Amino acid sequence: MKGFLQKFGKSLLMPISTLAAAGLILGLAAMLQNPSIVGESFSKLEAVQNIIGYIRKLAGFIFGSLPVFFAISVTAGMTKEEKVTAVYSSVLGFFIFHLTLNYMLGLKGINADTTSVKYLTEQGMTSVQASLENARYETVFGFLTYRMNVFAGVIIGLVVAELHNRFHKIELPSMFNFFGGKRFVPIITIVAVPFVALISYYVWPYFDFIISLFGKSIEVTGIFGPFIYGFLNRLLIPTGLHHILNQLVRFTNIGGSTTINGEVVTGALNIYNATLVNNSPVDVVRLGTRFVGQGHMIIAMFGLPAAALAIIKTSFPENKKYIKSLMLAAIAASFVTGITEPIEFSFIFISPVLFLFHAVMTGLAYMIMAVLGVAVGNIQAGIIDFFIFGVFRGMDTRWFLVIIVGIIYGFVYYKVFVFFIMKFNVNTPGRENLNDEEESEGKEIAVEDTELSETIIRGLGGTENIADVENCFTRLRVQVLDPEKINETVIKSTRPSGIVRPEKNYIHIIYGLKVESITKNLKEYIKSQKEAKN
Repeated sequence: MKGFLQKFGKSLLMPISTLAAAGLILGLAAMLQNPSIVGESFSKLEAVQNIIGYIRKLAGFIFGSLPVFFAISVTAGMTKEEKVTAVYSSVLGFFIFHLTLNYMLGLKGINADTTSVKYLTEQGMTSVQASLENARYETVFGFLTYRMNVFAGVIIGLVVAELHNRFHKIELPSMFNFFGGKRFVPIITIVAVPFVALISYYVWPYFDFIISLFGKSIEVTGIFGPFIYGFLNRLLIPTGLHHILNQLVRFTNIGGSTTINGEVVTGALNIYNATLVNNSPVDVVRLGTRFVGQGHMIIAMFGLPAAALAIIKTSFPENKKYIKSLMLAAIAASFVTGITEPIEFSFIFISPVLFLFHAVMTGLAYMIMAVLGVAVGNIQAGIIDFFIFGVFRGMDTRWFLVIIVGIIYGFVYYKVFVFFIMKFNVNTPGRENLNDEEESEGKEIAVEDTELSETIIRGLGGTENIADVENCFTRLRVQVLDPEKINETVIKSTRPSGIVRPEKNYIHIIYGLKVESITKNLKEYIKSQKEAKN
């Protein structure tokens, strides 16, 4: 189950990375159309503003198409072979899913006209009731359907991935064999997805009701809502389940609900993106940024870089040069892009107390930013987002409070980490007592891609011991057949940021942002070795 959830969490990263890029584009476009930033003259250049307007439309299309992106990404991430066929089937399944829901709703007389706010108020509903009822539905590529947002994409992605893994090698009787193998996957998708849609038709209203209650319960907690989110977000990071929590907060009522430009918008990220498109007042912007961006900026730009400096400070003199290069690279990744795992994995498994301190401080960061009324958003939360979505959008965002609170956070993180590491002799990177064998292995630093792949495979017990190889943003995730064959000393010779053993047959090796190229080279090397043996 852990392996499944980790793989599932990884499959969600592709649309999120696309979303982050689109968010940057949308933020820049919004900035260039803001007269208070670029001046009245620039904002009245019709040709330039028309181009910028198109860019905003383009970014808006990406946000509006997220569900199908999730269906594609989940399917691709959860399948091992013939991914092109799997992705094709997921798109097919996505349209069939919403076509079926649209048909079922139509049988009950539910359509665009009967769900409009005007029609519902004419039937005796209050404007609030009519707005809430209208919000239950949305139009997806021309189909009026339940407002399932990315849940629909995730459901279809998982269903199609399961169908693909089961049937992409199926053999049919000779007269039908043309439709066997990978060609059978889209066929079985056409057959199976309507049943999934039928189940969703009856189940989703109850699920939507539960989510609404959950969202209202967080709303009742007031300022503690952001704290709970930030705390759980970091607490779940070793398992990879924080990606799932993020989706719930970003795209469902758990992240809040409001009316923007006459339409009900749910989910923190949806709210924030809608405010960018509609140039909403800053008070509305804050509804989204409570759970998006600003709390994580405190951690990514100040807290964790200070923790990394503390790790450098407390490392042994003979290891300081190596640790400095390692930690400075991790600091750069965290500060610029908001990717914090290279730093976090240097201590969260070594010291549960520091991990808990980090989780609590993250929750407090989200809560403090919300209490202070900061309105700096987006999901990456590095220095780029800070300028685009904070500084460049004006003083109303209260971006300066991020710096003030951040400096305090940096001081607290540094002092706590230095004290705790020294007081309790925590073996953070650079404080390991290497024996002679480890020192000799450590000199075998793989420089070339092939050498690195050979070393990693040797540390994992050989190609015959490797069942599966994947990666996330920073981790090489490997499933092995016999964990006893793993040699961590050899793996350490490749200079990873850390090694995690989440389960008996799984090992995560943290390489930072270069992990994708390492994974690609490793897979190619394993493939070449298997072909050579055959």
